[in-house]
Amino acid sequence: MIFGMWDSTLFHLGSIPVDHLIVTEWVLIAFIGLIAMSATKNMQMVPRGLQNGFEAMIIWTYDFFTQLMDEEHVAKKWAPLLTTFFLFILVSNYSGIIPGAAHIAGFQPPTSNWNVTMTLALITFFSIHVAGFSEHGGHYLHHFVSPSWAMLPLNLVEEVAHPLSLTVRLFGNIFGEETVVAYLLFMAPFLVPSAMMGLGLLLGAIQAIVFTILSASYIAAAAGAGH
Repeated sequence: MIFGMWDSTLFHLGSIPVDHLIVTEWVLIAFIGLIAMSATKNMQMVPRGLQNGFEAMIIWTYDFFTQLMDEEHVAKKWAPLLTTFFLFILVSNYSGIIPGAAHIAGFQPPTSNWNVTMTLALITFFSIHVAGFSEHGGHYLHHFVSPSWAMLPLNLVEEVAHPLSLTVRLFGNIFGEETVVAYLLFMAPFLVPSAMMGLGLLLGAIQAIVFTILSASYIAAAAGAGH
């Protein structure tokens, strides 16, 4: 039965049914939303429980993005989006760590599908230019031809490379990890995969942090004084 279960998992890798993917995404979004609502339902002057945890996270991310992005007002404006990125990617990555309902039902972490990672990357791509125009107006366009018009093709390639690298990096790491764990579970259901899934906890957090930091750095660069 175990071998049959994981054989089914292998079949679904790389070709997640769209309805399963959508359901998984919305379940994770609802989970994050419910936790956030519970944490903010009865706000207290002296925070405790979930409220205390969420306030600590908000303070930490705000301070972190302020240091990373230099401009405090830019960090304050974009911290909510970047924090949402981190939470969604982290929960998505972790949704595939524990073998069980997700794999048995044929679900996979949404971040192991390039459609999801590409969507997140495109949000970053448009946010970069929104930040650039909001901070510099029409002058932001000058960076496309900096230091000269001859650099326009290379600068455009660089702009396209940002979302492409974000898409491929997150998808490749999560999909690769899921593939390895699935094959190990098929061959040795109890021993090696446990160590891999333990490592997956660390890698899942690292990938969420990397995606968020890169997005923040791209937005900071567009909003920076250099433009």
